[in-house]
Amino acid sequence: MTGYEALRESAALLDLSVRGRILVKGEDRKRLLHAMSTNHIEELTPGRGAFVFFLTAQGRILADAVVLCREDDLLLLLEADTREKVYQHIDRYIIADDVTLQDATAELCEIGVEGPGAADWLRAQGAPIPEEPFSWEAWEGAAVARVSATGLPGWRIIAPAERREALLSLLPTATEAESEIVRLENGHPRYGKDISDANLVQETGQMHAVSFNKGCYLGQEIVERVRSRGQVNRLLTSLSIDLPAAPVAGAKVLLGEKPVGEVTSAAVSPTEGRVRALGYVRAEALKGGGDLLVEGGRAEVVKHA
Repeated sequence: MTGYEALRESAALLDLSVRGRILVKGEDRKRLLHAMSTNHIEELTPGRGAFVFFLTAQGRILADAVVLCREDDLLLLLEADTREKVYQHIDRYIIADDVTLQDATAELCEIGVEGPGAADWLRAQGAPIPEEPFSWEAWEGAAVARVSATGLPGWRIIAPAERREALLSLLPTATEAESEIVRLENGHPRYGKDISDANLVQETGQMHAVSFNKGCYLGQEIVERVRSRGQVNRLLTSLSIDLPAAPVAGAKVLLGEKPVGEVTSAAVSPTEGRVRALGYVRAEALKGGGDLLVEGGRAEVVKHA
């Protein structure tokens, strides 16, 4: 069984240790991150977590992160390419705050367990199975968090780096290419591919990253302005395209002959025999009234629960 098949049919591991991990310590850690990110950090208690965006003052998305609240710190799980950027971004705003940052990327490994049988596999290992999104529980010197990289049922094991090889020996591991296909089949966006600092929050549709019941934060004015106007010009959209090969990022989405968007990431789905993709499409083009096309292939909008 391939890693792709294991992900879809049972469970597979994902070696995500290349990602970044930052510890935020000090008495003011919650207050500072609350003021710098889009979600409600101050209300988090140990064992809970949140998905957040870090924004520029212009409301553009600098990075995303999973924040896990622990007894003595906040652990940020980040894309590898945004680790240094986020570290410097937070550090720049530490002035008179009791906050210190520690890059724990090398000290910790990060292993995903995903697929319809992931919970059963964890249970067989005697591991906890946190149910609330982004919550976590301790397990034999490690942590198990409810975080998915593919959009399938998934959990993340964060453990000392020296346990990485032992953990990876317990179950077949899916390659990055295999997990990328499953991610696109599930319409699960990824920062650096489908989301960048060119995007506004509402364009991404990832509104679980935002709390509208918190105080001010960096970039909030723009988020609230878009919300009050109730209009977004383009939306991140999951597409199924009748093509034999995946188009490159930047391929145009057409309505008739009119460009109305572009693909951000794409891969051929072996199961569907079609291309699955994510991309930004203008809102008016999603209201119907014509076929969307990508490189001559008909593109259908896919709705995900």
